[in-house]
Amino acid sequence: MSHGERLKFLVADDHDLVREAIGSFIESEGDVDVVLAADLSDTLALIKESGPFDLVLLDYNMPGMHGLEGLKNALAANQQKPVAILSGSATKAIAEEAIEKGAAGFVPKTLGSKSMVMAAKFMASGEVFAPFNFMQNQSDPEAGYAYLTRREHQVLKGIAAGKSNKEIARDFDLQEVTVKLHVKTLSRKLDARNRTHAAMIGRDRELI
Repeated sequence: MSHGERLKFLVADDHDLVREAIGSFIESEGDVDVVLAADLSDTLALIKESGPFDLVLLDYNMPGMHGLEGLKNALAANQQKPVAILSGSATKAIAEEAIEKGAAGFVPKTLGSKSMVMAAKFMASGEVFAPFNFMQNQSDPEAGYAYLTRREHQVLKGIAAGKSNKEIARDFDLQEVTVKLHVKTLSRKLDARNRTHAAMIGRDRELI
């Protein structure tokens, strides 16, 4: 995407209020155009007509989805550009399976508006989003460590090697602001006080 070009998102949900609320959250950022759909057939028709979109958000339970079959169809229609699952009731296992099958992420409908906007832009930039609190298995306090994304592992290795955010950004062809976001997320996931502490925990847990 060239500098200054507006992002184009599609939000698909069969509940009018939910669909419109999420659409307005995202559009309120000012540099995103949002198209709305009520089911999978509408979604696929809109992608064919005016896509591919920078991000498609699909409600897991809306008509036509048939579980994650709808994700596969939307990914193909959207030419493999980011497609994420949106849900108010799906389980952690469904979220994991969606990401394994190529989803750009899993967004609970309970996510706050600012977090949802941030997650949407994060996924549109090519990153994978899954909220740590949702993905962590509460019965196993160390389970959360398994949910570092591939990019988070790379950033953690960079921190452990003593590299600056700018150097890590250059290594992986990222924006420096994206690396900062990963460092913040890593510190929260690892319960680290700062980047040095995150690197120490990473080594202790044999994550790097």
